Amino acid sequence: MLKHIVLFKLKNGLDPHTPCMMKDALEGLIGKIPEIRKMEVGIDMTASPVSYQVALYTEFDDKESLLSYQRHPEHLKVAEFVIGQSEQRAVVDYMA
Repeated sequence: MLKHIVLFKLKNGLDPHTPCMMKDALEGLIGKIPEIRKMEVGIDMTASPVSYQVALYTEFDDKESLLSYQRHPEHLKVAEFVIGQSEQRAVVDYMA
């Protein structure tokens, strides 16, 4: 199982509902992209200066499934929105 984790640090001055809109957009991919085996989207509760505001956790069968997900038109549409709200991202992919 391939685990794909992305943390998003949002731009300053965004609408306070932006994290929820990002969560809804990402969770909207469930059922549209068959390669997604599991997805969780979390919104930071601490609001510390070093926090990232949104976390994405997904599981895929293998690297090819992740690549297929990343190229899917629905993912590309959501990614454009999510990345547009972000000033920084951190990503880790690993097999478990």
